[in-house]
Amino acid sequence: MQSGISASEELQSALASLITATSQRGLVATISGESIVPGASVPSSASTFLADLSNLSTHVKPNEAAYFLLRRADELSSPDKSLVAITYVPNAAPVRQKMLFASTRLTLVRELGGEHFPESVFCTEADELTAQGWEKHVKHTASENPLTAEEQSLQDIKTAEALESRGTRGQGLAQGGQLATRADEAISGALRTLGEGGAENLVQLRMDVPTETLQLVASSTADPSSLLSAIDPTEPRFSFYRHSDPASSIVFISTCPSGAKIKERMLYAASRSNVINLAQSECGLKVAKRIEATNPSEVTECVILDEFQTKAVEEKKGFAKPKRPGRR
Repeated sequence: MQSGISASEELQSALASLITATSQRGLVATISGESIVPGASVPSSASTFLADLSNLSTHVKPNEAAYFLLRRADELSSPDKSLVAITYVPNAAPVRQKMLFASTRLTLVRELGGEHFPESVFCTEADELTAQGWEKHVKHTASENPLTAEEQSLQDIKTAEALESRGTRGQGLAQGGQLATRADEAISGALRTLGEGGAENLVQLRMDVPTETLQLVASSTADPSSLLSAIDPTEPRFSFYRHSDPASSIVFISTCPSGAKIKERMLYAASRSNVINLAQSECGLKVAKRIEATNPSEVTECVILDEFQTKAVEEKKGFAKPKRPGRR
């Protein structure tokens, strides 16, 4: 699970210096462009690893993700040169930043030399980077089944996605109209027409990954039986389908084929709720149903009809009159 970003030569050099240093506890690293680059150094002012964690406080920001590469031995003059790679992804960090730092974590360790990092940690709270927080982490890790590097990386990405839905609602790509201003100009018109009952009842959108721009793919006509063949099966799509009445039958369909690149999957997962918000708040749509699928072939006629049939049955039951009591 990788993002295509690589460790810079400057970071490689900074790490080599850290490994041989006797007064430097660690190094801050960040992502700039398509590279992981070194930041500030973390000095050692105490005799133990736990005590030196207090020196991270000036580098831990509430809304900025970062990597911390720390010498693990208490005595820096020790022949033990092992390090721990800490990926810090705070809840308030921008969505794209969360995704990139989580997905690049495995690349960071691999390119800097996995032999240097017997331990790798993923944190979301500043308190986890204190002596007390670290002791809790050690106890928690001891009780868990160990994961492979790939499994851990996948888990970190899922954690970052969960952070987006849990803590950044309203602060993602759509905050302040950011997504709307970066969207293709034709999108608003297509979605409004869809919501007004225009002739075409299917609008497909895509995300341009390099620019993170939402773009209109096509407006077309489809029925429940042809919907699965109308949506592109080769790349992720956000589709809005009008089943019947514009006021109560708009379906948002998110498809993301298993063959999509990791950066695409992360961006689509992070943008899903914001695209819905854009359609509803900026374009006047009333999204009645939401369907998430891997491939369009999963969005069958049966799936669509079942969504609305269930609703009809519930409404019918809700207004059913009680039977009239019989005469004695």
